[in-house]
Amino acid sequence: MTVWESIQARKSIRAYTDEPVGEEALRRILEAGVIAPSAANRQTWRIIAVRDADTRQKMMEACNGQTMVGQAPVVLVVCAGEDRPMPCGQHTAPVDCSIALSFMMLEATELGLGTCWLGAFSQEKVKDVLDIPEDYQVVAVSPLGHPAAQGRPRDRKAFEDIVSYDKF
Repeated sequence: MTVWESIQARKSIRAYTDEPVGEEALRRILEAGVIAPSAANRQTWRIIAVRDADTRQKMMEACNGQTMVGQAPVVLVVCAGEDRPMPCGQHTAPVDCSIALSFMMLEATELGLGTCWLGAFSQEKVKDVLDIPEDYQVVAVSPLGHPAAQGRPRDRKAFEDIVSYDKF
């Protein structure tokens, strides 16, 4: 599968089988996050792959009761250890962690696995469940596993409604 095919095939998967994610596949997905670009190449993120069933159940509670979090055999949590404004005004933590999770999601898609970007979680509860230090912030959470369903079709705005050339 090419990168373009991965981009086109990726969907938000909200139901998972109980089939485990193989060690080699998980390693490749995590490596995709590790090699993702970051501001000034500082690589200040941490990626936690939650595999323990009891911890995933606690994560489900920290993620507003979303059952897919407890159902998936792995939950990816991306944290930032540093957050500073870049010259453009954007902050490094959400940008760097978003790039890392995006890379992992595309690699998961290539391997036939599903993910779902979650924004509905309590940062403090996730930090408590995973013993994340206070000076880190949880930026992104995603279940990871074999899809039990295909996921919903993705509606997208027309290309022309989003893209312009040379000026806004």
